[in-house]
Amino acid sequence: MKVLNLQCAHQHAFEGWFGSEDDFTSQMERGLVTCPLCGDARIEKKLSAPRLNLRGNRAQEQQEAPSGATTLTVSNQTPVPPELVALQARVLRALREVVAQSEDVGERFADEARAMHHGEVAHRHIRGQASPQEALELLEEGIDVLPLAMLPAIKETLQ
Repeated sequence: MKVLNLQCAHQHAFEGWFGSEDDFTSQMERGLVTCPLCGDARIEKKLSAPRLNLRGNRAQEQQEAPSGATTLTVSNQTPVPPELVALQARVLRALREVVAQSEDVGERFADEARAMHHGEVAHRHIRGQASPQEALELLEEGIDVLPLAMLPAIKETLQ
């Protein structure tokens, strides 16, 4: 298994797991490697240090890096702080939970939100699409809405 540090053109850093270098190259050529945050297929491989699990290295590894620390690499080989990597993961988990616990009403979002607000239908957690104008009108009517970008990584699990 080959673990690579990757980055899209929008500076989103992530890991990719591949069976081999040939597997990575093949998937890149077929356009199968995309950013889990934005879906961008303009991916570049960044420098990454090999990690060998040798019995003698464990004590040294524990002294060098705190437990669970991960460092990714972004443009110009600048390390991304582990806190930023962890924050990105927490945001994705929270957004996935919102998606999992809400009903997608699609283009009917504004109508459904109004119907719930006026007591015409039972209150439930919904998500969907609304134009900026529709969202503004809902807010002016006293209906709380929260615009969220629906990134590809929110809708599906990463494998």
